[in-house]
Order: sequence, then structure tokens, then C-alpha cells
Amino acid sequence: MPTPHADLVLTGGPVLTVDGARSRARSVAVTAGLITAVGQDEVRELIGPKTEVVDLAGRLLLPGFQDAHVHAVYGGVELGECDLTGTTDPDEYRRRIRAYAEAHPEREWITGGGWSMESFPGGTPTRQFLDALVPDRPVYLLNRDHHGAWANTRALELAGLDAATADPSDGRIEREADGTPSGALQEGATGLVARLVPPTTLADRVAGLLRAQQLLHSLGITAWQDALLGVFNGQPDPAEAYLVAASEGRLTARVNGALWWDRSRGAEQIPELVERRRRLRVGRLRADSVKIMQDGIAENHTAAMTNPYLDGCGCPTANSGLSFVDPDALRDYVTELDALDFQVHFHALGDRAVREALDAVEAARRANGFRDTRHHLAHLQVVHPDDVPRFRALGAVANLQPLWAAHEPQMDELTIPFLGGDSAQWQYPFADLLRAGATLAAGSDWPVSSPDPIEGIHTAVNRRGYGDDDARVFLPDQRLDLGTALAAYTAGSAYVNHLDDSGTIRVGAVADLVVLDRDPFAGPAEEIGAAKVEQTFVSGERVWCG
Repeated sequence: MPTPHADLVLTGGPVLTVDGARSRARSVAVTAGLITAVGQDEVRELIGPKTEVVDLAGRLLLPGFQDAHVHAVYGGVELGECDLTGTTDPDEYRRRIRAYAEAHPEREWITGGGWSMESFPGGTPTRQFLDALVPDRPVYLLNRDHHGAWANTRALELAGLDAATADPSDGRIEREADGTPSGALQEGATGLVARLVPPTTLADRVAGLLRAQQLLHSLGITAWQDALLGVFNGQPDPAEAYLVAASEGRLTARVNGALWWDRSRGAEQIPELVERRRRLRVGRLRADSVKIMQDGIAENHTAAMTNPYLDGCGCPTANSGLSFVDPDALRDYVTELDALDFQVHFHALGDRAVREALDAVEAARRANGFRDTRHHLAHLQVVHPDDVPRFRALGAVANLQPLWAAHEPQMDELTIPFLGGDSAQWQYPFADLLRAGATLAAGSDWPVSSPDPIEGIHTAVNRRGYGDDDARVFLPDQRLDLGTALAAYTAGSAYVNHLDDSGTIRVGAVADLVVLDRDPFAGPAEEIGAAKVEQTFVSGERVWCG
């Protein structure tokens, strides 16, 4: 019998398969959403009268990118609010806030975010800055990393915050000399105001998800893990938006959700997580992971460190950050979750948090044996050298956010001077993890930072951002090669997402594919970031064409 014609053939290579040999081909055929042939010019024999043919003309074809840590619904919603991303200029913040408030007189609250700590002395903006722009309505703006917020006086008053208000156990209220809240809120303190912010409607969240999905597809992303499904700091649960989009067939990406672990509760919430996992399995949506935030961030000194932070004079302080979940209890929780076949997705930024997360994985392995749960630790800003080989030994995946591994004011002014001991030299040890045999995945943490995988790949390889004026390379011994960085954003993240039928170009895999406008291997490493996505396919269907 004659070989049936393909629905789609992409030919004229190069094709990067991201297989174990990092082999290349020139042509790929797709039939009924699956890759049915990978090879050279002979694949063209599958072209028939109804076959769509894409002439690659020397452009690179590779598996669709996957983001192993992203907040798509939150990011999409924020795109429709007061957006302060893409600048660090306080005057530009002033212009945007005033313009948004004037354009939306009907809004009870002015909300949005994306401001950078580096824009303000000590990383803390003031309420008076906002009062001058919006004196009569409450303003609440999340910062770029979403571990802090900025509020005006009206918002602080509505929340009842004054000099007598105690800091919550998992956060800090920044204060003026007399104890009055200054307008900056760190970590759990953000919830003191966030609980009053009118929640977005389900329709708003669905619209935000679809807006985010289009953006992510335009960047070549075909699947992701949403790193927080649940109620957090007063923000509504994104899960319902996913459920609506998946039920209506509008979720074109493949999504695995990480169910939020409420750190104010204990193991009694696990049966609820089991039920949520069952309910959130519709179409291309699953929720097989549990997100545990073990610590905060280094810039506000809440990341959990083995060495104490330094003060402005370089002297050790009494503060070594916060462990949000008791380490002994964490081991018990992770062991129980692992036994129920949940993947655990840790936020572990400081080296003490990394160690506590690895200890929990080790406890689960000891109790349950090695199960295919694929636990992963995200962020990994500081990793103690003693813990680097434990990733391989425990089968724990290193989930990297490469864009942060570069010199920038937030790193140079708010982080390095305050890290004690050798911590500053242990930051983002990508190459050490690779050399130790760890499995690498990658993600963006958008809207904390850009969702563009090519930007992340560029930084992972160069340890400096594309187009940065600062020519310094951040800890150059931790650079990755281009092939490894691409694999982390494709096969590595597919592994984390339990999407074993994707992440590589091979016969039988789903046809999740991306076409770049060039082959970045053909140029210097300094030009990787210039590459752009031209087309994105999910199951052989074109979801983006630039």
C-alpha cells in the first residue's frame, strides 16, 4: 500500500531534535497531530496534494519551548492593569500611574504592578510618591518579583495599618522613623492590604489567561507549569479560569498546575488537594503538582540562608531569612504527597531553603522508595556546594530561571553587598549542577521577569542579558552551552511537566514545534538573543505566525 500523505511537512532544515545525540535532520512530517517522520530530503515523499508545506529555508525548527515555572493568569490579568514593567525610571512610573488613574475613573482601586526595587533607595518606595498621584483612591501595586507591594496612604488606612500594627510572622511592614508604615510591604505583609482589593472576576481571569496564552505562543511556548493555583495574598484562584478555558476548548497549550500549599495549615489540607487534582483534569489541563514556598527572596532578606545577611556596613546581622514551613513538618508533608503521586514544586531560593527542600525529598525517597514524581526546586539563587550533588542522587530537578543570573542593579546593589560568607559566589550554579549530573529544566517566573525563552537561553549561555550595557559576565564558570540551555527549555521542562510525548522531535511525539528566524548555533553566542519566533505549532496546528 502507498504511504499516506502527511498533513504537514516542514522541510529545508535545520531541525534540532533535542535527542540524546543532539542530532539534526532537515525535514519533519506531521499527521493527525503527531510526528510521523523525521529525516532528510526523503521525507518530502510524504507531501501530497493536501499537505501543507513549510519551507524552513535555513531557519531552525526545534521542539516547542516549555516554561517550568510561570504565572500565566496573573501575568495576563496584569497586562490589562497599571503596567509598570519594562522600565526602572521613577518618572515613567509616575507617568503611567497618573495616566492609568485618569483613564479609569470608575475603578475603586488602582491595581497592577511590575515596579523594580532598584528604582528606589534601599529598594523601598514611599506612600507619599503615590499620594501625589492618586490621593483619593487606594493604590496597591505589586513589585516585579511579587514578593512585595507598594501602597498609598489611603490603602494603608483602609487596611488599618499604623505604627502599632505588628509585622506578620511571614513578612515585614517597612516603616518611617516613628513606626508609621512607609508604603512598602514585604512577603506576607502584602496580604494585609491585598485582602481588601476587589477580586478580579472570573471573566477577567479567563480573559487574562487567553491574553497570556497568545503572548506565550508568540514566544514559542507550547506548554507550561503554572506555579500557583490557589488563593494567595488575596488574589483569586487562577484554577477556575483554566477550567473554563479547558472545558470550552480554548486552552490550546498543555498546562500542568501546581496546587498552592497553604502554609498556615498542615497535612489536613492534603485530601482537598487530592480532590482538586481530580477536578482539574480536563482537556489539556492537569494539576498533578503541589507548590510549597519555602522561603522569600534575597533582595528583602527573606530568602532562607545558611549564613546571616550583612548590614549596610558589611557586618553580620541576626537575620538569616525565613523558612515559611517548619523543616521537620516539611519532610512529613512531602513524604505524604509523594506517596500520593504528587509532584512537589518547591520555591527554594536561599541555600538553607534548598537544603530543607532536598532533605524533604530525601525523607520521601527513604520512606516511599524512588517514585516517578519528579520533584523540582525552582529559583536556586544560592546553593551550598555540599548540596549540588544531591540533586542527581535524589532525582530532584533543578528548575532554573536564567534571566536572573546577570549583573543588574538589583543584583549588584540590593543583593551581593548583603550576602554573608561565600553566598554571593554560590549564586545560580547552573554549570555546577550540570557537571554534577542534575536534570535541568527552565522557566521564567513571568510576570516577575520576561517570559521569552530566547532571552533566558541567551543569559544562561552568556551570563549577561542580551543588549545589556554592562559588559561584565556574572560568575562566568557557571555558563551553559547553547545545546544544554535549549534542552532545559524543551526536553527538561517536558520532563518536569510529565509530558513525555513532547520536548523532542521524534516519531510518535506530539507535533509541538517552533520555527526560529535563524539558527543561533550559526552565529556568535553574543547574538543568541537576536533570534525571534516565526511560527508555533501545538499538535500540528499553527497557534502563532509572526
